[in-house]
Amino acid sequence: MLKFSFYEVRKIPKGLNILRCWSSSGSPYAAPKPHQIYQSPQELNAQEKNVVDKLFNGLLSSNRACLAQSITLTESTHPRKCLQARLLLRKALQHCKKCQEENKSFNFRIGLSGPPGAGKSTFLETLGKYLTSQGEKIAILAVDPSSTTNGGSLMGDKTRMQELSRDMNAFIRPSPSSGHLGGVTRSTNEAIIMCETAGYRTVFVETVGVGQSEYEVADMVDMFVVLIPPAGGDELQGLKRGIMEHSHLVVVNKADGDLVQAALRMQYEYTSSLKFMRPISQNWKPKVIKVSSLTGEGIPELWAVMQEFHQTMIKTGELFETRRKQQRVWMWNYITQHIMQVFREDPRVKSHIQEMEKNVEEGLMSAGQAAEILLRRFVPDTVLS
Repeated sequence: MLKFSFYEVRKIPKGLNILRCWSSSGSPYAAPKPHQIYQSPQELNAQEKNVVDKLFNGLLSSNRACLAQSITLTESTHPRKCLQARLLLRKALQHCKKCQEENKSFNFRIGLSGPPGAGKSTFLETLGKYLTSQGEKIAILAVDPSSTTNGGSLMGDKTRMQELSRDMNAFIRPSPSSGHLGGVTRSTNEAIIMCETAGYRTVFVETVGVGQSEYEVADMVDMFVVLIPPAGGDELQGLKRGIMEHSHLVVVNKADGDLVQAALRMQYEYTSSLKFMRPISQNWKPKVIKVSSLTGEGIPELWAVMQEFHQTMIKTGELFETRRKQQRVWMWNYITQHIMQVFREDPRVKSHIQEMEKNVEEGLMSAGQAAEILLRRFVPDTVLS
């Protein structure tokens, strides 16, 4: 049995990094095929690098078309496009870091989540129009759910923001979730960086309609806002744990007409509920605010609270520390996503997947036993605990 293993990366003439795996006995064994060759952005040809330079210069000049193309590039799964996206992201990160050091200011990243039908898109259009009227440049990354049947997505969020989509100080980008759980897409984090590089100081991330355990967006934004409708029946019971524990602000929407009293009651109930939860931040206590996306009532007060939160996080240094932790979380998220892809595509595993699935379906072996067999083919002497 192998006691341990380590990895060695050696440079070969063609500029490729070959990964060789060695056991404790000193004998090499084959690594999974997708691991064998790692390509770096330096291997891009001149034409591909020119495309990246053009996009990056377009971002610096706030070119909306270049911003849209840059986000599309980060969403691509094509190997060469991924290399281009990696180079573009490196340039964008260096630019953002330089701007932060020179200006001593941070852009504001806000995540918006809530149950289906809470009015997230309408709320964002009302808040967005208010901010652009104040001279703010905002970007909205709206995520729509993808069908598990045919993989399609309606992309209806931008349709609901008809007035804001015509505002030149607002950039709206709808993206499909593509089966990614947590209410966001695989590349939402990169899209935020691209928007900030293009000069958008405030970036909103609108998730798909989510439940109580889907709060992945909280690991990529500075402020996590939960939007809820009044008179939602058991909304309080269904959301108060999980997603509520990660929220900095709870907004009761649709506080107008016959729902004013219901909104007041919901605000009171959530305020009481939050008193029994440990705040996610030591420097901020979650607040509950009611607004009306229809009339705009409460929107200026809401933005004032958001600005207060942002300044508090900057002054205490918590904003910088939170972003550092978020980068670590996303590093492991990427590892989790890619290692599953590598596992499925490995020829030693791929040829036995259907057989193992059939055995599990017919009850010939347990799921854990089948998983251990496949893992042993992937990495020798793997033992599941």
